[in-house]
Formats: sequence, structure tokens, C-alpha cells
Amino acid sequence: MTTLILTVAGADRPGLVAAVADVVDAYGGNWENSSLAELAGTFAGVIELSVADDKEAELTSALRGLQGQGLLTLAVLTGTPETVAADDRLLEIQVLGNDRPGIVREISTVLSTHALSIEELATETRDAAMAGGRLFEASVVAKVPATVDLDALRADLERLATEIQVDITIT
Repeated sequence: MTTLILTVAGADRPGLVAAVADVVDAYGGNWENSSLAELAGTFAGVIELSVADDKEAELTSALRGLQGQGLLTLAVLTGTPETVAADDRLLEIQVLGNDRPGIVREISTVLSTHALSIEELATETRDAAMAGGRLFEASVVAKVPATVDLDALRADLERLATEIQVDITIT
């Protein structure tokens, strides 16, 4: 089996997911994982597919044909299933605070400095109901190698939370 990673983006309209799913099904592919969302009128996402090795080229060609059907961009990459070390752990981090530029950069820099790999990142801004202004909220799932000093990581995240005035919860 071959793993394919699709990135898709286009003006949001009904039927975009169905168009991709129809092509995947027509070539015997299996929709493994995905993260798809509408953002500011654009539908975008990442999809992991698996397909028999002898169908990969045909499926890839058919998927590229979708670009003329309303998808502005579509990239097809060959993926490699990840091997996870037995002693790796997952860490969940929640961030909440007043919105301002640079929050994602600063948090991701701390995680990178400690050799964490971001597995999932979801962010959102919304109006602050009682105080006015905008709130920033993020949910991060990161892979933590066994060699990471969790106390040092926690201390750096707490220092950062104070500096940028956000609440950071680690579980």
C-alpha cells in the first residue's frame, strides 16, 4: 500500500469533499485521516489516503484532474507512515489570552527548542464577550521524546505565559 497526503484549498462550495471522496473511491483508495475546515470563505485541508501500489499513479492523476473543478490548489505527496518510539509521549497544551500577533510563533519556538514535534495545532480568535477585544485560543498536541526535561519545558512555557500574558495549561 502507498500512503498519499493531499493538501486541498478552494473557494468554499458544496461538494468539494464529495468530489475528492468519489475519486478516491473510484481507484480503491481508503480515506485514512483528515483535517478540513472552512476559513474566511476558503475550504482547506489535509487528507491522508492509502491506495494499492499499482493504483497510485492513476489515483494521483485523477486527483490532479480535480483542480479544474473548483479546487484552486491540490498537492499530492507520497507519505511515509510514522514510526513512534515506544517511550515518546504526547503532551496537550491549551492557550487562552488576548489576541495579538506572534503568539503561535512564540509558543512553537519554545516547543521546538525542547525538541517537541507538533502533531496537531488548532487555533481560533473570537470576540471577548465581557471585556471587549479579541481572544486567542489554541490547542496543541505535541510529541515529546523521552529525553526531554519536562520540568524545564514547563518552566519555559510558564515564563512565556507571563511574558505574553496568556494562560497556558499543560496536561
